[in-house]
Amino acid sequence: MMESTKEHEQGYITEIVGSLVKIKGLERHVHLHDLIKISDYKILGEVIQIYSDHIVAQCFEDTKNLRLNGGVISLNEPLSMELGPGLLANVFDGIQRPLEKVFQRFTSGRLERGIEIEPLSRSKKWHFKPIRKLNDDISEGDIIGTVQETQMFEHKIMVPPGISGVLTFIADEGDFTIIDEIFKINVGKEDKSFSMLQKWPVTKSRPYGRKKNPEKPLITGMRVIDLLFPIARGGTIAVPGGFGTGKTIIQQSIAKFSDADVIVYICCGEPGSEVASILKQFTEIKDLRSGRPLLDHIVVIANTSNMPVSAREASLFSGVTIAEYYRDMGYDVAVLADSTSRWAESLREISGLLEEMPAEEGYPAYLPSKLSSFYERAGVVEPLGTDNLGNTRTGSLTIVGSISPPAGDFSEPVTATTKRVVQVFWALDSNLAYLKHYPAINWVNSYSNYPSSLKDWWIERDIEWPEIDIDWSECRKQANDILSQDQELKYITQLLGEKNLPDDQQLTIFIARIIKNGVLAQSAYDEIDKFTDVKKLLGLIKLILLIYSEGKKLLKRGVVIEDLLDQEFITKLLRLSQTVPNEDFKQIEDMKNSLMQKLKSSK
Repeated sequence: MMESTKEHEQGYITEIVGSLVKIKGLERHVHLHDLIKISDYKILGEVIQIYSDHIVAQCFEDTKNLRLNGGVISLNEPLSMELGPGLLANVFDGIQRPLEKVFQRFTSGRLERGIEIEPLSRSKKWHFKPIRKLNDDISEGDIIGTVQETQMFEHKIMVPPGISGVLTFIADEGDFTIIDEIFKINVGKEDKSFSMLQKWPVTKSRPYGRKKNPEKPLITGMRVIDLLFPIARGGTIAVPGGFGTGKTIIQQSIAKFSDADVIVYICCGEPGSEVASILKQFTEIKDLRSGRPLLDHIVVIANTSNMPVSAREASLFSGVTIAEYYRDMGYDVAVLADSTSRWAESLREISGLLEEMPAEEGYPAYLPSKLSSFYERAGVVEPLGTDNLGNTRTGSLTIVGSISPPAGDFSEPVTATTKRVVQVFWALDSNLAYLKHYPAINWVNSYSNYPSSLKDWWIERDIEWPEIDIDWSECRKQANDILSQDQELKYITQLLGEKNLPDDQQLTIFIARIIKNGVLAQSAYDEIDKFTDVKKLLGLIKLILLIYSEGKKLLKRGVVIEDLLDQEFITKLLRLSQTVPNEDFKQIEDMKNSLMQKLKSSK
């Protein structure tokens, strides 16, 4: 955040409590959420309370060595994100300081107090291509031109919200910095000049035309998710789990392999070593679609556990503001927040310093409204404005928030509150993680409210096998039923032994075991198994359900299907996910034909 050019009002510090400072002299000049700057150390803060004789501000940096009566100036603007070319493939902290530039300037590797560096480069030139003409009628959100931000991504230059009029100037195709004049619009009786750079407050949602219902899934490549607990583009997802259950790996897999156009990865309170590992992977791994480095379509907001809690509290809204900007271009954006528990802890710490009345487990009473204000910014929208042909566009913003409940207790406030506002809940199970079953998503406690909205999309991509005429929705229902029955039989099996159960119940347990080990378990590090496309997923589950369907028919004749399938066939079936690449679907069809041949010969 750079200093505003407006005239600054002066105040002075009267009290310092941790990261909070009490200031006199500005109470009649500032608004709630305005930025202030402590003159001695150039420390930024945000106004969070205004009284008749003083204000309270939370500092985004360490308040060590501050003194009473120290000078404070008002910056006359809220915490805002700079939006324009250069966001992608970049790493920022919670208040959008570019960490790579910080490291280049201060090689000690530490984030020094009072650093003032523009978030986006003022000197780098971008090749601008205009798509509008002089005297065109222009409305807010209209696309003026394009810039190739990375080799795989086209950045659309839009008219800022609230601006409409006649285009009186537009630059010719050429190279420009983000602060060069690109176009002018006659608004009222004067021409207003605009560059590629926009700014938007983090606490305010960007306006859009209208909201739409989610109809398309965000394909993650993780079979347990895409089959049983799918997410829609524009959806809200919670991933709660105790230590070691694989929350971060799930978030990373979505960033690496999902079909989102842009990823905003928010590391909120994560250890620095983990953030470094994530960045290393993003630079080394290639995108499945373009072959370019993964970082080319990712923005990283890094607020590690040793950074001030106030900046951690701002980081979620900083990330979602950047995401809304790319959504307004008509792209599908995914925000991955890891983790919202540590964000909530920063709220609790600030609330404690303010001496507010605590709610459950010390969290502030406004925790639910804060969480809701974050997740409600997700959705599928028709952004404001059109392109040069008058076409509207559709963009989506999906939010995936991981939660770290103490001791895996899902009844704690952050998990319980989040569960009320999200549409998908992936409950990670420490018992599954202990058994090395990953992703450790518990199929009994997890749920998704999107399957009915996504049904038509999956029908269009169904594979037709005359032997088993069911679509994705029916596959999902049957798989859930089998897993539920298996769970109900779990304790009976422990008492009586599997061999003493009726044949139909033995068949259910047999198929459930194949589903769990052959479909739901998946390795994020195996070259083939790390990502499963739609066709392969449908082939795998239909093959297993075909065995179940034929097995029930054989039971009526007194034949147990397990006796017809040799161990080699079952082993091959269980290893299909790891041995058959997505593009080699014929191998799965060959397995299906081999199965039908075995069954035919038994008649």
